Amino acid sequence: MLFGFLERQRATLEWKCSGLDVAGLRATTAASSMTLGGLLKHLAQVEDDMAFHWLNGRELPPPWDDHPDLDWAWSSSSADAPALLFEAWRESVSRSQGLLLEAFAEGGLDRRGTGITNAAGEAPTLRYILLTLIEEYARHVGHADLLRESVDGLTGE
Repeated sequence: MLFGFLERQRATLEWKCSGLDVAGLRATTAASSMTLGGLLKHLAQVEDDMAFHWLNGRELPPPWDDHPDLDWAWSSSSADAPALLFEAWRESVSRSQGLLLEAFAEGGLDRRGTGITNAAGEAPTLRYILLTLIEEYARHVGHADLLRESVDGLTGE
């Protein structure tokens, strides 16, 4: 069920960002500098961070290995073509899916990550990592709703 909820959030984000040109992916609304392109790049980085670092204690793959600051994805996305943003996001999702499913096969939802610990020294479980990813997507899909509507009026789930 957790994997299904995560896939629904991923699909909704992709739908909200699809079919737009450079201007559409760079559009902002209200006082925020957030863009749909920035959301794609940020969530690509989050996918890799959770799957590589949180879950497996591994170094992040390029381009994140040279840009560990989560703000870089937001600020650099305006220089990227739409096809590059979607490709980077889809590749990160694919890597993440593989690593998450591998961890599930190894130890189920209680399998512990090896990259981070909380203040009590406990590593997050796969369940916690999946819920964190779902929460991250759900929050940003809400942003994507507002941004997409401001670009071309598209609304809905």
